[in-house]
Amino acid sequence: MITTEITPELVRGALELEPTADGLRPHRLPGRARAQADGQLLMAEAQPSGVRLVLRTRASVVELDTLRTRVGYRGLPLRPDGVYDLHVDGRLVARAGTSGGRVLRLDPTTGAAETEPGPAGTVRFDGLPEHDKEVVVWLPHTEITDLVALRTDAPVTVPPAQRPVWLHHGSSISHGSNAASPSTTWPALAAAAGGVELVNLGFGGSAMIDPFVARALRDTPADLISIKIGINLVNADVMRRRALGPALHGFLDTIREGRPTTPLLVVSPILCPIHEDTPGPGAVDLDEHGAMSFRATGDPAEVPAGRLTLRVIREEIERVLAQRIPDDPLLHHLDGLELYGEADAAELPLPDRLHPDAATHVRIADRFAARVFAPGGPFA
Repeated sequence: MITTEITPELVRGALELEPTADGLRPHRLPGRARAQADGQLLMAEAQPSGVRLVLRTRASVVELDTLRTRVGYRGLPLRPDGVYDLHVDGRLVARAGTSGGRVLRLDPTTGAAETEPGPAGTVRFDGLPEHDKEVVVWLPHTEITDLVALRTDAPVTVPPAQRPVWLHHGSSISHGSNAASPSTTWPALAAAAGGVELVNLGFGGSAMIDPFVARALRDTPADLISIKIGINLVNADVMRRRALGPALHGFLDTIREGRPTTPLLVVSPILCPIHEDTPGPGAVDLDEHGAMSFRATGDPAEVPAGRLTLRVIREEIERVLAQRIPDDPLLHHLDGLELYGEADAAELPLPDRLHPDAATHVRIADRFAARVFAPGGPFA
């Protein structure tokens, strides 16, 4: 087996690789932004949704040593193990997991956190065709992952990146909550359909129109940019209607400072029945088996006074974009209800009342690709 140094050229979808005591940790926000982020966002951005190793090789065996960190809540079972997807020449051919690793346990009542240590593990793929090919290993989108070592039974080269880069920002839905695997989150599937390279800045619980995220979008080279916002603003109850319009204008202004001629798409929220007409904050319910679901706790009577619901946010996004689009022909709007609306909720309800399931990720991806990447779409 040949050990190949893991360099930034082999890793796509990350904005930085941080050297740690164990290896290299992919980050989806640069250090300057991380210095201004809270704990929830720091945890989410270090989960490498959309991050993958891309190599060209004749190898029949690929081994990757990693040290994972799983996140759990005190008193609740850990989430299922993360999955590694292996693609050969653009086709998913295998899935595998690893073992060991750390566990970060959070106490939702006190905010306390404890880390249980654990060893590195190895994910192995064998039986690959022994011809020259492009091999892509997608890292688990739900586990913080330190890259330790890469081994193959034939030399590795770095294939050139030739496709346009699509930079996307969103919430846990874009991060991939409840998707079957890292290459089947809706952004990953849409990127494959559109023939683009994905950089996924979807952060669970953290699409908050943060200025430092806007600067990261501004400063990251990209051919196409999209932002999908709304649900976290409601379920975290972070602002009122008066603040939303100026905040969105400022977010878009910052992106346009560095990317004045890049196609830019703003996507409003998909349907979420609990928050359509009821403000946040959201709350967690547990059934007798420890399964989580979500509910809205706000008072709909306070909406006229400025409390946000998803319906209000869609109206504000439409209003802001109507002001800007006449002067910015490369700015576009997509109503999230076109991706998942009332008829979809009747057929494929959100299993925890907040996040789409694996089948719905596929549906959202298909519709996004058809409306955005197809001829006549904003990213055609």
